[in-house]
Amino acid sequence: MTRKPAHLAVYDTFADWETGHTTAHLARAGYGIRTVGPTREPVTTLGGVRIQPDLALDDLRPEDSSLLILTGADLWDSGDDLAPFARTARAFLDAGVPVAAICGATAGLAREGLLDDRDHTSAVSFYLAATGYGGGERYVDADAVTDGNLVTAGPTEPVAFAREVFRLLGVYEGEVLDAWYRLFHDSDAAAYAVLEKAAR
Repeated sequence: MTRKPAHLAVYDTFADWETGHTTAHLARAGYGIRTVGPTREPVTTLGGVRIQPDLALDDLRPEDSSLLILTGADLWDSGDDLAPFARTARAFLDAGVPVAAICGATAGLAREGLLDDRDHTSAVSFYLAATGYGGGERYVDADAVTDGNLVTAGPTEPVAFAREVFRLLGVYEGEVLDAWYRLFHDSDAAAYAVLEKAAR
């Protein structure tokens, strides 16, 4: 079965640690990972890694994608440079294509109005409240939250973020998903046996 690729947004000050579990295991499950930048010019992550985007944001279409992943970055809180990515998230959700946002990207979605009517989470509630958005009553104090086709998480929860993406896309389910989370989040060695059995 051919799957449409998952698109990982990349931009200067991209938070390196937030999406590694997600992209690595999506790739293992047969999803191509394509990076999308503001343009095709190289960007530099918070960790100093230089990334050459596969395509520019203007060339990304929801119908060509399985998922849009928006990671945190200092730029989400220092101006409007990344607002086009939030507008693209709106286009994806309107088209019924999933979006997963972690850390500062949740603030970008809040400013775009995408969290006003959806359950969501972030680093802390007052971080999103500072955006002036209208969704404070829908904030959930949890490691990661899925509402329809939208996944949100805070910066300290990359494993829970990945878990919700895998659940949404059906990559792992049931006890296998639970075992994956226990292995990578809790270092539960017993969970490895469940994953090994499922892989056979």
